[in-house]
Amino acid sequence: MLNKELLLADDHDLVRDTIAEYLRREGGCSVSVAASLEGALDAARGNVSFDLVLLDYSMPGMDALGGLARMKEAVHCPVAIISGTAPPDVARRALRSGAAGFLPKTLDPMSLVTAVRHMLLGETYMPLEFLSETGQVDERVVLTPREHDVLRGVAEGKSNKEIARDLNIQEVTVKLHVKTLSRKLGARNRTHAAMLGRDMGLT
Repeated sequence: MLNKELLLADDHDLVRDTIAEYLRREGGCSVSVAASLEGALDAARGNVSFDLVLLDYSMPGMDALGGLARMKEAVHCPVAIISGTAPPDVARRALRSGAAGFLPKTLDPMSLVTAVRHMLLGETYMPLEFLSETGQVDERVVLTPREHDVLRGVAEGKSNKEIARDLNIQEVTVKLHVKTLSRKLGARNRTHAAMLGRDMGLT
């Protein structure tokens, strides 16, 4: 995530500063912060180069998901919702309203970085509440060593091209492995595959 510009808005100082510092240190990106929706909108108007915006669902000015719509109009990048209290139904509505993802604050730090990486690649991050509803995961899934390697790269937020370079194989081969392992896992997309693989201890 080097050279990526993030905007994080949360009215809880400790949470905001902790998340921002971790994304800077472990994600290698630049993070601007705000304590309210209006503050975030002001920051967005003053910086047109943001690559991703993270908005706390319950901070001042959000008006439920009204703040999501306002921010989406103000920036030309993905906008995601973060929350420590919103129920799964809110997550579903956020995604239906065009959010790039919904990040529970209960996510462990590395999962947070992985989620941000996926969204920076243009993918949608879905919380575990969604993944557990599919009922498609087979606990006896067996992946080949190469599929494990590819899944590990996907879980790290790498693109197919990056995975191909790391493994010294063709990009089209990576695509085929992603398709196969997604079928084995019952995953809807590569982000889903990464989350399922992590939950099953495959990465």
